Amino acid sequence: MRKRKVAIGSDFFRYFVFFGVSVMLLGNSFKAECKFNPIKFVRDSLPNGLQIIYSIDRTAPIVATVLHYKVGSRDEHPQRTGFAHFFEHLMFEATENIPRASIDKYVQEAGGTLNAHTSFDETVYYFKLPSNYLNLALWIEAQRMRKLKVDSAGVETQRGVVIEELRMRYENQPYGTMFMKMSEKLFEGSTYGWPTIGYIPHIEKATIPEFQGFYDNFYKPNNAILVIVGDIDIEETRTLVREYFEPYPSLPPPKRQPYNIQPLTKSYDETVNDPKAQLPGVFIGFRGPKIGEKDYYAMSILTQILASGESSRLYRRLVDKEQVAVSANMFPLSLEYSGGVIFYAIIHQNKSLKKTREMIMDEIKKIASEGVTEAELVKAKNIIETEFIMEKRNVLDKATTLARYLAYFNDPSLINNELEKYLAVTNDDIKRVAKNFFHDSHNVSLFYHPNGYSD
Repeated sequence: MRKRKVAIGSDFFRYFVFFGVSVMLLGNSFKAECKFNPIKFVRDSLPNGLQIIYSIDRTAPIVATVLHYKVGSRDEHPQRTGFAHFFEHLMFEATENIPRASIDKYVQEAGGTLNAHTSFDETVYYFKLPSNYLNLALWIEAQRMRKLKVDSAGVETQRGVVIEELRMRYENQPYGTMFMKMSEKLFEGSTYGWPTIGYIPHIEKATIPEFQGFYDNFYKPNNAILVIVGDIDIEETRTLVREYFEPYPSLPPPKRQPYNIQPLTKSYDETVNDPKAQLPGVFIGFRGPKIGEKDYYAMSILTQILASGESSRLYRRLVDKEQVAVSANMFPLSLEYSGGVIFYAIIHQNKSLKKTREMIMDEIKKIASEGVTEAELVKAKNIIETEFIMEKRNVLDKATTLARYLAYFNDPSLINNELEKYLAVTNDDIKRVAKNFFHDSHNVSLFYHPNGYSD
């Protein structure tokens, strides 16, 4: 089976590799030298509610399609978690007109690639193909949108796959329960209060009618965004889209779980005995602003300075100066209705987890009271500017970014100008965010140790 992208928030190891290595590589200060050419696009919609974006990119004879469904783990019933992630898998099974195990084969034979991901707020499917195979991607997505087979053959096959994945994530990875515990405590009482990948008993007990109900509620034109970027003719592509998707009728809007979250009023500490963790680790979670808020941009700059890469404050303090840790970094939690950040340090066997936590809190308090240096602020903005430009260098990145801006902000033009919000952040903004969100008495601390110690 093709290796799938894992649900955001469900796999510590993937985050450890990505944020601990990829972000570290961005730690050197450099200014974006490439010119940023604004992305041109055409926005469209169908009578059934499907929203569409077209964008021409003729740098290569390829095309990317992204189908972004506005459904994630926060839309699940608290006793039936993991459904959105389950459908990430089930969508690669069969439809009324596509036999089982054929979707991958069709795309690979056409010289293309495909994948999907799930998060708290979204489930996204994407293809990249030679541009003359655009109709193949559209046909598959149209089939999956309303003609997926939610039957015993597909459900039982993927139930076994997903349960095995859950066991691997929770039981066979170092620090494997971290995101589960952090979600439960950091967002307790809300639909962000469980990991995206869900819980094994819920998937084990779920019935086919329950899966069918989830599919019918969320996977339909008026809950989806289709983005097509590449070597296309827009009018010809528009005709294809209407041919495949317009026959579906307009349906009632999805019924969603209410989102209610109470402020954190106290801290939570837990020591976890984790024999698979060769080295102890401390993870500190804080609430943060939701995506798009003014404080979100200041938070992004702040966490870049504090904990992203080898030149960050935490790395220099914990790894270089104090030599208590082998790594120090962070995971941002960028969510539609809330937000957060998890700082972490993986420490040497003979060092104290709680003293390491005190050092992390000390660095946070310094920024809250003193702010950051001008050099740190300029460097962080340079890195973000470079990332902003680089993430639009290929057709698939452009497509996923356009879909995200439309889904969360109803404004795909942000693909060209959101950078201005980051560059407008001041030192006072950073101090304010540090004071408002990083409370010593309002956080979740998890201490992982191979022998169950936290001192």
